[in-house]
Amino acid sequence: MADIELIQHKIYEVRGVRVMLDFDLAILYGIETRALKQAVKRNINRFPSDFMFNLTKNEANSLLFIGVSQTVIPPEYNFGVTLPMAFTEQGVAMLSGILRSDKAIHVNISIMRAFVQMRQFLIQNKEIIQSIDELRQRLKQLEQSGEETLAAINDLSEDTRQEIDDIYIALAEMANKKKELDKPNRIGFVKD
Repeated sequence: MADIELIQHKIYEVRGVRVMLDFDLAILYGIETRALKQAVKRNINRFPSDFMFNLTKNEANSLLFIGVSQTVIPPEYNFGVTLPMAFTEQGVAMLSGILRSDKAIHVNISIMRAFVQMRQFLIQNKEIIQSIDELRQRLKQLEQSGEETLAAINDLSEDTRQEIDDIYIALAEMANKKKELDKPNRIGFVKD
């Protein structure tokens, strides 16, 4: 039986739904991606758009790297004519009807358990997830207000710099006048 944690790492969110990609499923089932795609195409009426859809090139490219070290779409994956297929939980369940091997049945059971565990985790941690979302919103607001504050400081500091420059100019002029005033008035004759 496939490791549920391994399966959970192969579940991605695309278009707001959790999906598994054709090449990951093919690896789990122990078949070629091409064979999986052919089986789906022969039974396409079992896979409406809420069960399976093809990724767009942009979606596929955005999934090329999730994180720094985890490659989602293998570099040898040839986008060529067909783009990767994304299967929702219902689509994976439907695969068990067209892939009839014992391995496919056991893998599907593990995949269904992985989806259920993820859903239970999300339900149990809904408050935490909401708190994280609220913190993200607050952080965005702080970043925006921080940018506005920084812009105001820059404006203020430009005005302040001009005032300080004016003060230095005024001090320099006063120092020059003081030198003129401090020169002693000599009375008498000056010898060469």
